[in-house]
Amino acid sequence: MKKTSAWEWSAEEIRRFGYEVVDEITEQLMRLPTTPVFRPFPPDLAERYLNEPLPTEGAPPDEILAAFKEDIAPYPFGNGHPRFYGWVNSPPAVIGIFAEALAAAMNPSCAGGNHAAIYVERQVLNWFKQIVGFPRDSMGLLVSGGSMAALTALTVARHAKCGFDIRLKGLQSSPRRLTIYKTAEGHGCHQKATELLGIGTENLKIIAHDSAFKMIPAELDHAIERDPREGNIPIAVIASVGTVNTGAIDPLEEIADVCARRNVWLHIDGAYGAPAILSSKYGPALSALKRADSISVDPHKWLYVPVEAGLVLVKDAELMRSAFSLVPPYLRTDGSTLGVGGLPWFSEYGFQQTRGFRALKVWMALKHHGLAGYRRAIDADIMLAEHLAKSIGASPDLELCSPQSLSIVCFRFAPARLKENPEALEPLNNAILERIQMSGDAFLSSTTLNGNFWLRACVVNPGARLEYMDELVELVRKTGLQCEM
Repeated sequence: MKKTSAWEWSAEEIRRFGYEVVDEITEQLMRLPTTPVFRPFPPDLAERYLNEPLPTEGAPPDEILAAFKEDIAPYPFGNGHPRFYGWVNSPPAVIGIFAEALAAAMNPSCAGGNHAAIYVERQVLNWFKQIVGFPRDSMGLLVSGGSMAALTALTVARHAKCGFDIRLKGLQSSPRRLTIYKTAEGHGCHQKATELLGIGTENLKIIAHDSAFKMIPAELDHAIERDPREGNIPIAVIASVGTVNTGAIDPLEEIADVCARRNVWLHIDGAYGAPAILSSKYGPALSALKRADSISVDPHKWLYVPVEAGLVLVKDAELMRSAFSLVPPYLRTDGSTLGVGGLPWFSEYGFQQTRGFRALKVWMALKHHGLAGYRRAIDADIMLAEHLAKSIGASPDLELCSPQSLSIVCFRFAPARLKENPEALEPLNNAILERIQMSGDAFLSSTTLNGNFWLRACVVNPGARLEYMDELVELVRKTGLQCEM
């Protein structure tokens, strides 16, 4: 049959072009270890992309794929590379890449209904409930990431703990300030959520942390005890399992005790660190995850699922539903029918109406690797980070930021000859960071702790190797000596 428009693809055309795309995916994945970790997008190419006019006529698929190969594929973010240690960005599990294509081919709207995607997401949620110890009748959603998970969870917390019908009356009707609590090490997305919820940054109380960057429960208790006397309504506490700066884990049991005693919502930000519950080292301590009222997890971080794949769990399903649902009770489905309605719609439990099929890539990755596979991979990342920290500690011209936690290592180039000139350390390490990033030999990020600038490595990559850690130490030392000259 003769093709009459770009919308018509024959089986042969889909198959031929699909094979070409798979060949390109294969080439990208196989060449990664031999390519620079990072290459900035060239200025002339950036200029062209920013100013190229909107196409008026369509182009053949092969021409578009050729443009991708030439202009786009050579300049990735870098996180697929086994020597990428920036922020908390993992490589994509290969099966997740194919899951994205399969989900796009189905293209369902996952607001609700009685179709396969809904039951896949329900199954994924049930699996995560089992992982963190939540009851089966709790509820959750697949969302874009930890930021949307935090906004969703804190919306439910505000609804549950404000003391009035906030959906009907809004914050304007509250005579008292609502307050939320976290440490300075808690992720910035919680400040965004606090602002979007109308609570305001002034009412996000910063609780002191100890020298290990962990929340001090006694300070939290004092703040929550004091606030009602000052006319405030404590709403929620945000505890971290794996802060993005250092991987610190707040003392969950003690914080949960405070929240239970003070009747305050406990949200645990496990976007990065919650999967460490599968590890041999951190598993016992993270059994306290089950005490949370809500939890955020990012499978696209330490479970290596392609972005976007965030997840939020809320222990009280009815509270979650009442915080978001616009469906009158008499029209709600309750799972007793298996027709068009089916199970209660996901759109009743969050802000999004149209939702993509995020669950498939998480489902396929969990099916493919299993808990045993993930345990081995996470244990390996933790071991590599500990090896890196030990090597840094043994190097006379490097300084380790202690304690090291999870798979994050903070350190800096600090030779003894600069001890009398500590103000030179920040510009020197900044120069080291930029030179390493632009070299393509490895990729680090940075952070500031207690007013000091630190290099930061986060190992969330099944492709990372022990020798890469030793090479990174030598690279930093060599680059530091070069930058001193």
